[in-house]
Amino acid sequence: MSLDRVRIGFLPLVDAALPILAREKGFGEAEGLEIELVRDFTWATVRDRLIYGHSDAAHLIAPLAIATTLGLDRPAVPLSVPFVLGLNGNAITLAPALAEAVAPKAGLGDPWEVGRLLAEEVRRRREGGRRIRLGVVHRYSSHNFMLRYWLAASGIRPDEDVEIVTISPAFAGDALAAGEVDGICVGEPWNSAAVDRGIGQIVLVTAQIWRRGVEKVLALRSDRAEADPDLVQRLVRALHAAAADFVEPHSLEPNAAILAQADYLDASPTLILRAISDRILLTRGTEPLHIPDFMFQYREAANFPWVSQAAWLYSQMLRWDRLPFSAAASAKAQKVFRPDLYRAALAGRGAPLPGASSKLEGAIAGETGVGSTQGRLLMGADHFFDRRTFDPERIEDYLVDLQ
Repeated sequence: MSLDRVRIGFLPLVDAALPILAREKGFGEAEGLEIELVRDFTWATVRDRLIYGHSDAAHLIAPLAIATTLGLDRPAVPLSVPFVLGLNGNAITLAPALAEAVAPKAGLGDPWEVGRLLAEEVRRRREGGRRIRLGVVHRYSSHNFMLRYWLAASGIRPDEDVEIVTISPAFAGDALAAGEVDGICVGEPWNSAAVDRGIGQIVLVTAQIWRRGVEKVLALRSDRAEADPDLVQRLVRALHAAAADFVEPHSLEPNAAILAQADYLDASPTLILRAISDRILLTRGTEPLHIPDFMFQYREAANFPWVSQAAWLYSQMLRWDRLPFSAAASAKAQKVFRPDLYRAALAGRGAPLPGASSKLEGAIAGETGVGSTQGRLLMGADHFFDRRTFDPERIEDYLVDLQ
């Protein structure tokens, strides 16, 4: 059988797992696809390779797909997101001296308490003539937005009280070791690598900031998605099959070994296994801690591209870029996420399909049955740490409330 080749750009991160597993475990081939993976080291390069046609699709930070569509940091190119590659999976890792001042002696801290202590340390260091500097992977990343959300709620003004800089994920630990930054907010395995080197301590995970925070996505140029819907549907099905495999206990060790290969993450299979099994080492010399839903996948329609997730990301762009609300731009941002393509790919395949395309984010307190057009769908708690909710139809009111 002749296979259709699909080139997918990615960064060496654990949440690139699904396209890697779709290639290595035959899920792509089962859909008539020959998946070719192209590794890069910066999100800008992954994005540029996609928009200039050097790749067909990309493992991409969700906000960057929206920013690219809106033309916020370059001429606009419309992108489409038919599939979410995973939720959560990031952490905030601080240099040991700073972590000692703000984090508990054992276990993860409470976001409010860590934030309170960090605000005190920020004030002390500013009085001494130096701002704390924190590294994120891109200006338009969930890492940046969740870090800022937590800092602001803790009484710390991003860009004024602290400095936030951009670092490639693979080099974030080196920047921490060199003292160029005091902390990093990155994806795995790079937090765990910093812990293993003794140069950092994980003090919070981003799942504590937004329990079901959207993270990486599959992105395509919109013109390509419209021109070849059959290819998009087959790719979505291959990734969905990989997601089902990802959560199987018997697949954990084999999958960690695959991801660790030199062509992919080129990292320790032990660190990768910890991440995909939700067992995270916070400090060198301690035992890994089980953090439920650290890297959330497959269950609860985790791969469904909720339009309300795109709306929340857009609200954070307005907040931190200090942009005025635009109904037209808001609509364009929300149309980047394509639940219609997801549904078309999985209709008749047994996967639970949400009946709605948007929801009140942060409003689910515990396991709740939600309407679906196919299958039975239960959703778990999705709260923000400050217990705010986000209504995608009231973005302006939401931003006013945050002031």
